[in-house]
Amino acid sequence: MLPVLYTFRRCPYAMRARLALHMSGIEIELREVDLRNKPECMLAASAKGSVPVLVLADGRVIDESWEIMLWALGQHDPENWLGGNGAYVAAASALIIENDTTFKGNLDRYKYPARYPEYTQIHYRTQGELFLRQLEHRLTTMPYLLGNSLSIADAGIFPFIRQFAGVDKDWFAQTSYASLQHWLTGLSGSGRFDAVMKKYPPWQPGHVPVIMNGKTA
Repeated sequence: MLPVLYTFRRCPYAMRARLALHMSGIEIELREVDLRNKPECMLAASAKGSVPVLVLADGRVIDESWEIMLWALGQHDPENWLGGNGAYVAAASALIIENDTTFKGNLDRYKYPARYPEYTQIHYRTQGELFLRQLEHRLTTMPYLLGNSLSIADAGIFPFIRQFAGVDKDWFAQTSYASLQHWLTGLSGSGRFDAVMKKYPPWQPGHVPVIMNGKTA
């Protein structure tokens, strides 16, 4: 029995989980979720009711994307995303916390300003730029967030920056974040990102399984 990942193609949390699982090379059954009709088996595994949810072969459940990434890379890390002896984990974790709290809050408000009428969309974008500037500063001195090679930090943050840039592509293209733009373009155009963004119909019991890192996906 393979581990099962309940996922949603466009969810940035699920994207980063899939990126780490793909890089690890571990065979995983992917189950694309219709968020309006969530499978009972996913809800039974994790009461939080949101993706991603990874159900391991022994029945254990990991339902936080960062923990899924750490589990996958802990099994197999052929490109050294964790760094030697896990050297990147602490620095990556600090960036992930800021991404998942302050930046994600501003991203949601920037993307859906009508839901948050307390301030203007431009206000929320400006607040989000505080994190963009931090990343830009890093990327002006090195090609990736933690050094000269791709790490868990890049894979964990990239889907959210991609979403932020996509709200107003013309605006993002004319900003001064040249290093961040280059970084985003490179990751968006990678073969690995293409692989984890393949479209599949929502999973239903009895469907032919979709296997990541196997012969059928």
